[in-house]
Amino acid sequence: MAKAKKESGAAVADPACAPEWTELLRQMIFIRRFEEATENAFRRGKIGGYLHVYIGQEAVASGIVSALQPGDAVFCGYRDHAQALALGSDPGRVMAELYGKRTGISKGKGGSMHLFDVEHGLYGGYGIVGGHLTLAAGAAYSFRYRETDNIAVCYFGDGAMNIGSFHEAMNMAGLWGHQGMCPIIFVIENNGYAMGTSIERHSALTDLAARVRAYDIPGEKVDGQDLFAVRGVADRVVRQVRETGKPYCIEAVTYRFSGHGAADILQPYRSKEEVEKHRHRDPIGILRARLGEVCGLTHADVKAMEEWAAEEVAKAVKFAEESDPPAASELFDDVIAEHGPRPVAESDYESEHE
Repeated sequence: MAKAKKESGAAVADPACAPEWTELLRQMIFIRRFEEATENAFRRGKIGGYLHVYIGQEAVASGIVSALQPGDAVFCGYRDHAQALALGSDPGRVMAELYGKRTGISKGKGGSMHLFDVEHGLYGGYGIVGGHLTLAAGAAYSFRYRETDNIAVCYFGDGAMNIGSFHEAMNMAGLWGHQGMCPIIFVIENNGYAMGTSIERHSALTDLAARVRAYDIPGEKVDGQDLFAVRGVADRVVRQVRETGKPYCIEAVTYRFSGHGAADILQPYRSKEEVEKHRHRDPIGILRARLGEVCGLTHADVKAMEEWAAEEVAKAVKFAEESDPPAASELFDDVIAEHGPRPVAESDYESEHE
């Protein structure tokens, strides 16, 4: 996870030449190649279960995560590989988790949708649509309750906004926010579709940030394909939420180039022409062009990044393929937390209530 940073403005020429922006381009290229490798592995039967990739949405993960500081907590839905990698999780362990290997980030028992790496600030990966929103709001409250300056970031898609837990989380966050007790940023990854249902067909109000404002939580839209725009908003909002303890919503308007999941090959809900139109606004291409125009980034520079990414992804795949699956004896491990509440005997209850 990136260290705390000073606020930076989007669309400013000189700051764009800072080494950090080139590093973020490299990170986004790596995420893209990693996701492509997972799709390939899924087609070869190496990855089982579900697989949802982040191809086309990389700027939303990299732009916001890079503005955080150690100790902040990130929650996301089942499209969670990019956040894990942006936070600094080991790529080999992430890939091994997708392969269901014991060296995986969740010991091979969670798979693609349930990545978890508290050491680097990732508090899930959740397969239940919208189920993590209430957990993220509670985590944000706990930060202020324990008098820390950390914040929570909760990613979710447009489809999750029609789930009951969305309204529960927004209401509690809004209430706690009145007291400065809920430092959380809700990030709506508005890629236009809830699985195969377009936003126009599933949401009576397509201005999603406005739906959050109904709970007295301010918000704004940002071009999720432009890393500079995303990071510019993130720097300002992260600082504001950290200082005030009040929730905020960022609606990142983005687009996924791949299907909803790896098995969504035909994609009958959208045309090839629509996808091709959006590919012209590839977040990696936009950032690459900007750095080329302003900072003199060359084709050779980008080629070196591509070669590095390919090499690192190959290492991750090799690590996953050579790792062993969990032993059968571990089937019931990690089901009940060892540090949880102790069982209360009937005699204990009676003595406490005499």
